[in-house]
Amino acid sequence: MLGLTKRDTGLLIIVVLLCLFAPFILNPFPEGSAMAQFNAGYPDLMQRLVIFGIFAIGFNILFGLTGYLSFGHAAFLGVGSYAAIWMMKLLTMNVVPAIIISVAVAGLFSLLVGYISLRRSGIYFSILTLAFAQMSYALAYSVLTPITGGETGLQPKVSDPRILDGALAEGQSPRANLFGLDMKASHELVMGDWVFTFNAGYYIAAAIMVLAFYMSIRIFRSPFGMMLRAVKSNQQRMNYTGLNSKPYTLAAFVISGMYAGLAGGLLVAMDTQVGAERMFWTASGEVVIMTILGGAGTLIGPVLGAGLIKYMENIVSKINKTVLEQWFAFMPDGIEDLMVTLVYPFVGKGWHLTLGLVFMLVVIFLPGGLVEGGSRVGRMFRRKKTDTDTPSGKTTPAE
Repeated sequence: MLGLTKRDTGLLIIVVLLCLFAPFILNPFPEGSAMAQFNAGYPDLMQRLVIFGIFAIGFNILFGLTGYLSFGHAAFLGVGSYAAIWMMKLLTMNVVPAIIISVAVAGLFSLLVGYISLRRSGIYFSILTLAFAQMSYALAYSVLTPITGGETGLQPKVSDPRILDGALAEGQSPRANLFGLDMKASHELVMGDWVFTFNAGYYIAAAIMVLAFYMSIRIFRSPFGMMLRAVKSNQQRMNYTGLNSKPYTLAAFVISGMYAGLAGGLLVAMDTQVGAERMFWTASGEVVIMTILGGAGTLIGPVLGAGLIKYMENIVSKINKTVLEQWFAFMPDGIEDLMVTLVYPFVGKGWHLTLGLVFMLVVIFLPGGLVEGGSRVGRMFRRKKTDTDTPSGKTTPAE
């Protein structure tokens, strides 16, 4: 189906179902319960889950297939965001032109950066991309302030020309839309003590992520993807055969940059506020961690890694001392204080410590990321099933 193998089709269907039923999956606990704080089914977080999933999918095309580690991919995310916001300020608040221009501009910028950076490999390539990202951040933050807004950033204003949009009504503010459908439009479904929110912006972003995921599958399974794997396996030997690997690595770099630009454009479509912080080196490091945590070189791994990190950033970071005191209130006072003291450094503002520990454990024990962990669990259950089917634990030879 759709040019995919049976296994890849099943994986695509899983991603589609996860996106469709995310409001239910991410809200497992009833409102008002002690566990409701772990619910993640609100629009802003769901949008970020799929948008950063796109960012990580694109990064995985470069790093997972070619082995080229870029520390500057946040530059393309930021460039795409600035392109999108200017399209909204000058042309229309419809998100379609903004998303298209964000992909195009990020692609052109990544072509320039990739052409220069790919003259080197290994750590030198990584440092070059980091240098480009930090230069882009510095330009956006302080030098190109008439274009980027500097420290305060950019957002649509009533006074912007927007030549394709009609005049706004009195007191109305410009809002991102898809042919009139407000990106913030939501519908709440109440089922007993559960409240599920269905947001227009989320489902638009999720549909684009599914399409981006499908395209990544086609790239992975194509002859082009095989050439990229050959680059990762042994680029020098590939060059000895007479094949020039540079066009392939540059193409992968540009495609990866366009994915980052798409994510940047979607971020603007969901929240029409752009700042230079999207181009800072920590944002580039975050997508590296997402990809490695989920499983570099796998299809669904980067999506899982992005989801885990954004969940921890938005949910685990909200757990404070008051919440911990409520959790351990049933314990004697001395033990309660001890438990709060032990757990507090790993939650709230210390959520990065928890993330660091999780990352260390994954790198040490699951080098293939969360996908490898899932595969091990699946093999374990299959082995148990086989042992159950054959009482001796051994296969019986055919008569």
